[in-house]
Amino acid sequence: MTAKLTKLLLSASLFALAGTAATTHSAEAGTLDDILARGELRVAVQTQGPPYSFMDKAGARTGSAIQLTELMAKEMGVKVTYLDFDWDGLIPALMSGKADILAADMTATLTRATKVAFTKPWIHVGAVAFTTSGSDFKSVEDCKKPGTTIAVILGSTAEKSVPKFFPEGEMKSFKGGGTVVLDAVASGQAQCGVNDNTAVAAQVLNYPENTFTVFPDMLTAEPLAYAVRYDSQDLLTWTNLFLDTVQQDGRLKENLDYWVNSNKWQNDH
Repeated sequence: MTAKLTKLLLSASLFALAGTAATTHSAEAGTLDDILARGELRVAVQTQGPPYSFMDKAGARTGSAIQLTELMAKEMGVKVTYLDFDWDGLIPALMSGKADILAADMTATLTRATKVAFTKPWIHVGAVAFTTSGSDFKSVEDCKKPGTTIAVILGSTAEKSVPKFFPEGEMKSFKGGGTVVLDAVASGQAQCGVNDNTAVAAQVLNYPENTFTVFPDMLTAEPLAYAVRYDSQDLLTWTNLFLDTVQQDGRLKENLDYWVNSNKWQNDH
């Protein structure tokens, strides 16, 4: 083999290696890399979900989940952009790539986890039943009477828990979010409603006092978590570390004490 041919083969080998390295680097680039490169964290949210995500009196988006995602973006050194969807559009928006992460009062379930990857829970909540004040329903047991109409949000975990706890009832699913279930009960479209306890506690304040009776019995214990795509393992790892960090340094407790464990936020928003 001549020296010239040897040089040509060596150059070709180095070129091929360089191409392989570039391809490998590109393949390894993940969602977190994309977020940092564009300088923007895209978050799928629902507007009507106090105290987690809602538009306040001044027209600003706020809430417990919103404040946490703003902290995420700050720690990443990027801006945050919120993309608003109805409840049943949140997971499709994430899976389609429109959003990087889903931030809502969504329960991590095995069924949902076949589509998206959930982070560690950042809070545990439970479902409660409610009705209009002054109705014939004085307890959860009354709501279990045969033929009772029970309102739930379309796509919520209540759709699965209601048949279990109210086997002789008639479940009605309503598309949307926020106060849609309370509206259904208040308007007589359903006799009782079932939703997350913290959401109900916040939402009843949008109505005249004593409009509803919320029963104290906790029907379920559910973990709320953020969600990412399964091809976003780097973002999943980072978000779990973020949640560990804010739990340890007290920022998560401060958030929940303000938004969930008290009514302090209502005076400000």
